[in-house]
Amino acid sequence: MLGRVLQRAHFTERAYITMPQKDFTAHPLRVFASYYKPHIRLFALDMFCALVACAADLIFPYATRYTLNSLLPDKLFGLFFAVMAILAGAYVLKAVCKYVITYLGHLMGTRIEADMRTDILTHIQTLSFSFFDRNRTGVLMSRVTNDLFAITELSHHGPENLMTSLITLLGAFAILCTICWPLACVILAVVPLFILFTIHWNGKMDAANAEVKKSLGDINASIESGISGIRTAKAFANEDAEADKFKAANERFKDSKKNWYKTMGVYHSGIEATMSLMQVLTIAVGGFFIMRGRMDYVDLITFSLYVSTFVRPINQLADFIETFTDGMTGFKRFRDIMNTQPEIADKPDAVTLEHVTGDVEYKDVSFSYADGVPVLEHVSFTLPHGKTLAVVGPSGGGKTTLCQLLPRFYDVTAGSVTLDGRDVRDVTQQSLHRNIGIIQQDVFVFADTIRENIRYGRPDATDEEIIAAAIRAEIHQDIMAMPDGYDTFVGERGVMLSGGQKQRLSIARVFLKNPPVLILDEATSALDSVTEKHIQASLDELAKGRTGIIIAHRLSTVKNADLIAVVEDEHIVELGPREELLAKNGAFARLWQAQDLS
Repeated sequence: MLGRVLQRAHFTERAYITMPQKDFTAHPLRVFASYYKPHIRLFALDMFCALVACAADLIFPYATRYTLNSLLPDKLFGLFFAVMAILAGAYVLKAVCKYVITYLGHLMGTRIEADMRTDILTHIQTLSFSFFDRNRTGVLMSRVTNDLFAITELSHHGPENLMTSLITLLGAFAILCTICWPLACVILAVVPLFILFTIHWNGKMDAANAEVKKSLGDINASIESGISGIRTAKAFANEDAEADKFKAANERFKDSKKNWYKTMGVYHSGIEATMSLMQVLTIAVGGFFIMRGRMDYVDLITFSLYVSTFVRPINQLADFIETFTDGMTGFKRFRDIMNTQPEIADKPDAVTLEHVTGDVEYKDVSFSYADGVPVLEHVSFTLPHGKTLAVVGPSGGGKTTLCQLLPRFYDVTAGSVTLDGRDVRDVTQQSLHRNIGIIQQDVFVFADTIRENIRYGRPDATDEEIIAAAIRAEIHQDIMAMPDGYDTFVGERGVMLSGGQKQRLSIARVFLKNPPVLILDEATSALDSVTEKHIQASLDELAKGRTGIIIAHRLSTVKNADLIAVVEDEHIVELGPREELLAKNGAFARLWQAQDLS
């Protein structure tokens, strides 16, 4: 799913969704708490049921002491069985509450996780190309899946365990004080040791958990790369090399997990030692008080039961800290992405492009990536509406980058790019992309049907319009020869289609979109010569009355271009009609002769 979203972010028809109104720069706990608001009723029910279950646990030891001290010695057997019936009812109610906690509580956690996943995927779609240049898909998938999965447990069990633990601790301690307050204070003295131990090892667990999540992201990236590139790996007999890459990532994951489990082992053993110490202290000190006549056996039994009740929330707190550490580590990584701002963003006063005619102008444009290496320098040209510009030149000269500046996939470093006289930085990206159609060299086909892949060009298109677009793209006959026609499933990344079919499907999308400006990035590079001629005729028809920019290595495909720009060494070295450039006998003429087109 993430791969589909990321491809949408790279495609001109990308979705623009209103982001949730949350301040992700605020304190993590405040941001986290804001996700409970839409599910406040479920949360309140979950907490109420947890409170009832907690009360049932507190009642039992006190009722036991009451029956042993008063009811049985006084032979109040009727009242004794009445109390037992009440206790049985309380535990039935506790069982019902446990069901609610387990079912509805986890449902609430899942909904919160789903809300966060929606937010992060929505936000990812707003990020600029440069973000995806720096981040691998597998790592981002780990952020969206594994990191958020831990949040389900935290959002459900976190508040519940914290509340019930604190109430049980305070309630049990209050009752212990009524039985024998000196012994209660001895038991309470152990709690600060637990708190200090927990604080110390919580930091270590947090660091170890972060390393686990990072290594898991590397594994996901390795798996995504290995599966996506399996055909290339097989073609070069490099299966062993790919396996070695994965093994290296897997070893790093194992080492990080080893450190995590080692840290967790020390933590849990310390907790276990603390709880055992409480039991020993209870018997030792309680026995001493019995010797002195300050307690009786019933009180010691009751005290022991309450210490067990007292120990359980300590164990819950330990579980809470582990869940909190795991969940908040994932939530911090979630916030890192949510706090990443798109480098390409609409201005507050950006206008919506309407009734676009297609006049394009590059004014002294320069561009370089983040590393500062120049890609284009001082590029200028004017392309009136309805005209076609062919961009040619050696690979790596900046042809594709030049075209990506018009739909504002990247912002110019200097100069400006205008459409109908408006700087593209002054208009909304949505309206800009709506008016530009792109057929890319690297065609992405979604794992869906032929029909839905073509419909992606215009989601509200009818089946008749989809078929008409396919006919114009010269792919209709191929589709009808497939087992299920337009309902044929094309497989992951269109694996069931040939390269030419994928390219023609992409062309059909733009036929369906029917924009006033076209950018063709090696649009016919994967087609055979016969099909290319048919497609070229269709593209020429589509280009009539529209502004077109064509990137091409095959100069035969740009014979009808009104202007040709030769891009070399970050500059436009020649610009003009084909016959004029051939007459100059310069860079274009050399390319023309090299392809034996004279």
